[in-house]
Amino acid sequence: MKMTDKIAEPNPKTRDRARTEEVIIAAARSVLADQGFQGFGINAIARQAGCDKQLLYRYYGGLDGLADAIGNDVANGLGQRLTEQAGEGVPDSYAGLIEKLVLGFIEVLRADSLLQRIIAWEISEPGPMVIRFASARSFVLRRWVEKQRGDLMPPPAIDAPAINAMLIAAAQHLVLSASSIGGFAGIDLVTDEDWSRIRASVRQLVRAVY
Repeated sequence: MKMTDKIAEPNPKTRDRARTEEVIIAAARSVLADQGFQGFGINAIARQAGCDKQLLYRYYGGLDGLADAIGNDVANGLGQRLTEQAGEGVPDSYAGLIEKLVLGFIEVLRADSLLQRIIAWEISEPGPMVIRFASARSFVLRRWVEKQRGDLMPPPAIDAPAINAMLIAAAQHLVLSASSIGGFAGIDLVTDEDWSRIRASVRQLVRAVY
């Protein structure tokens, strides 16, 4: 490279927009966590972000576009943390894969109060915006399984999608019940010892089916 050649630098406007979008997404998550979907509006998010609400329309096209961005942000975070929970190495069987999925999902969900609230809203306050969040999460979970699965296949004559959906639904309900009332069906879900019992049961169920 000649001394007179210049290294291309990021466009300041592009850099500023990226930073502004980070602030807006963080503000939207904060509003959602504090006020729920009923308080999730353009004006509230703009106030929290400290920016002109016209920026939200310019960057996202309005509330629906922003909801899609938040849904994708939450879902992608779930996928990244699932990968961290799964650790390195390829599962030795389809059962091992689903074990990683369900056990990882439990740990990620237990640590994410916003994701817990979103799932609870999906059940109690269904609507178009909530469906966007659920769809984004389902897409990320399917993509995670496909990426991790490789050539692993469930046993023949097993309806794996239905069984996996039931396992994830059970995991969700246990975590939500633990957060709200500290347990489910007479089983305490407070200490790590309590959750060790659940983890062992998940392994037994998965190995029995797959």
